[in-house]
Amino acid sequence: MLTLLYIMEYLLFLPNGMTDLCVVVFVALVVIDLLLLYRNQSGVEAERHLPERLSNGDENRIQFTITNRYFFRASLEVIDELPVQFQLRNFWFDMTLDPAEKQVHSYSLRPTERGEYRFGQLLVFVCSQLGFVKLKYSFGNEQMVPVYPSFIQMRKFELIAFSNKPADAGVKKIRRLGHSMEFDQIKEYVRGDDVRAINWKATARTGDLMVNTYQDERSQQVINVIDTGRVMKMPFKGMHLLDYAINTSLVISNIVLLKDDKAGLMTLSNEGTSFVKPQKRRVHIRRIQEQLYNIKPNFLESDYRLLSVSLKKNVNARSLVLLYTNFESLSSMERQLSTLRAIAKDHLLVVIFFENTELTSLLDREPGTVEEIYTKTVAESFIYEKRQIVRTLNHYGIQTILTAPKELSVNAINKYLELKARGML
Repeated sequence: MLTLLYIMEYLLFLPNGMTDLCVVVFVALVVIDLLLLYRNQSGVEAERHLPERLSNGDENRIQFTITNRYFFRASLEVIDELPVQFQLRNFWFDMTLDPAEKQVHSYSLRPTERGEYRFGQLLVFVCSQLGFVKLKYSFGNEQMVPVYPSFIQMRKFELIAFSNKPADAGVKKIRRLGHSMEFDQIKEYVRGDDVRAINWKATARTGDLMVNTYQDERSQQVINVIDTGRVMKMPFKGMHLLDYAINTSLVISNIVLLKDDKAGLMTLSNEGTSFVKPQKRRVHIRRIQEQLYNIKPNFLESDYRLLSVSLKKNVNARSLVLLYTNFESLSSMERQLSTLRAIAKDHLLVVIFFENTELTSLLDREPGTVEEIYTKTVAESFIYEKRQIVRTLNHYGIQTILTAPKELSVNAINKYLELKARGML
């Protein structure tokens, strides 16, 4: 359209005789351009390729293919109608295709909330080398893709936790303290084996030095408890703390099942709890994933007494309970302390809550004004209070993890592996 306007403006300043000739040539070129584009009703073919589901908080790859069926080199502008959750209104690609050429393009999307995402049509605007006219093509119907808790992160940590170099991603190799109670097998001694594990009866029987080997005690119960109340609505990098907790719960549940332990799930609100019974079958991860997908946030403070009652009712054996919540002040924790102490008597309780990373970043800045000095002092007091929460909980025998949201999964995995190695379950 801009090309047409420029030509029309230019023609106004030409002599009359020359103007008539130019108008005729111009109209002829427009007609030729129309014929070039409209002569072939399927001059362009395009298709979007969407995965069955998207992973929340991760970069998800979306692909589309474009094929030029015209006999000339075509210039294309491709607009993909993205879901409203992304709030992108200027998302397009410019490209040029030779006759019969097919191109595959891809881009990444990072969803920040779970739920249904609806993609619209794939729009392609085509023009020839003359550039007077653009023809619009529309491909595909509306497509719905669900966004699930981060299964990409789940697979990533699955590979890391069982690889030879877990430390590259922050997962620590924990030295075992003593033996697990679960016997594995008797094998021939090799250099480096613990001499305290020598089986003298088997050694006498075979004539070779034999040792007992042990493995992590299996079938232990690990229950992820997620507070869905208002304290988990704080945002961090586009996502709420609740979604970080959900993603980590999926990661931990997967590793627990791979360790032959039992993984369970519980959500907590002011109205009550929901419970997924701990199991150790690998297919159980699908049920946990579906339950995590359907978690809805609550805007009121959760009732921890309901958590204590639910654990007593549904969990008979001593279990590792990972409680994902957030305490912003010492007083808010003290209101729940009696309930947390009661839970810790029956189970190994780990309270997981979050650092305020914005406050932490303030400590690295040198204050230049009185206002900045005051702000930094307030930030230091809040950070000190978080540390007081950790000390208070540890004093009563309650394990804690105080972490930045982005480091939640790594720190939770390390705590689980540490507690297993120490035989505290």
